[in-house]
Amino acid sequence: MAKPDYYEQLGVAREATGDEIKKAYRRAALKFHPDRNPGDTAAEAQFKAVTEAYEVLSDAEKRAAYDRYGESGIRGQHGYTDISEALRAFMRDFGGFGGAFDDLFGFGNRESAGVSRQGRNLEARVQLTLQEVALGTTKKLRIRRRGRCKECGGSGARAGGSASTCRDCGGRGQVQRVTRSFLGSMMTVIDCPSCGGSGRVITDPCSACRGEGLESVEETFSVRFPAGVSTGNYIPLRGQGDAGPRGGPPGDVYVVIEELEDAVFERIGEDIITDVFVSYPQAALGAKIEVPTLDGQAVLKIPPGTQSHRVFRMREKGIGRLHGTGRGDQLVRVVIHTPDAFSKREKQLLDELMQLQDGNVPPPRKGRYGTSG
Repeated sequence: MAKPDYYEQLGVAREATGDEIKKAYRRAALKFHPDRNPGDTAAEAQFKAVTEAYEVLSDAEKRAAYDRYGESGIRGQHGYTDISEALRAFMRDFGGFGGAFDDLFGFGNRESAGVSRQGRNLEARVQLTLQEVALGTTKKLRIRRRGRCKECGGSGARAGGSASTCRDCGGRGQVQRVTRSFLGSMMTVIDCPSCGGSGRVITDPCSACRGEGLESVEETFSVRFPAGVSTGNYIPLRGQGDAGPRGGPPGDVYVVIEELEDAVFERIGEDIITDVFVSYPQAALGAKIEVPTLDGQAVLKIPPGTQSHRVFRMREKGIGRLHGTGRGDQLVRVVIHTPDAFSKREKQLLDELMQLQDGNVPPPRKGRYGTSG
């Protein structure tokens, strides 16, 4: 079954404005949001799908590429396999307003109540060659992060000690502050300065971590990069970020991909293209030539009368499909090489050929060389 068009997914026309796309996505996201449809896998799939559509259509550059080339124009950069990624994208543009909106989805209580605060998310950047992108690869990454203190087990208290509820915030980890301006009184919520937002106070802190409950560690992770990824894609490592203060849950690590430019091939979505030079006799009489591919050298047969810049297609020699099976194609552009120096014998033969073909040149026309293979 064909994947729905992004515009159809959001229920908007192709000429829809940015505001219309944003409003349509908000309606759809609220309808299919996991907090409104607990345990409904179909709704979860729809939430990820409309978020994917919004991520592309709300970006002018990505939308233009999608309008022109379809999904191949955005190189499979989108598509959420993890619901938490789609939720983060939703909250980036629509979350954090406080009040009834946050409470509707339970976000109002997830960051409060200084019970246990989540550790920071970390970012690691990895450079991949075109061959690694095309076929997939596994790499080992060394990541420095904040882990739980071995001395106190992350509690922040000295052995035998304990933490008590903060009197200033009552264990909530947050306090309200009223500020006055020419607009009137405004109330804001901030982390409690007495306990640092943890809701608990340690009277006898651990000497190793000074009550923070964290220490610096370096760990090695094996990360699998599937075929078809591209610059800007990322691999989430759940729970491998900084440990949370005083026993809180850890954050995540986001491994962001940077695709290196290749000296031989140019990537166009799932396809690659390269120029191969041939002599005039090879182009005129036809020949079998060797061309470089991501899998090594391969033989390409060019027919007699091949014109310069004609493009041949080699099936399944391109980039692996990120959200599908198989690979894209390799496009080989044949360019006739004209030497800038000749031997005496070569010049003699060319003079004879020029005399034979004198006047046998077609008039100018609009040139279009098709793709073969």
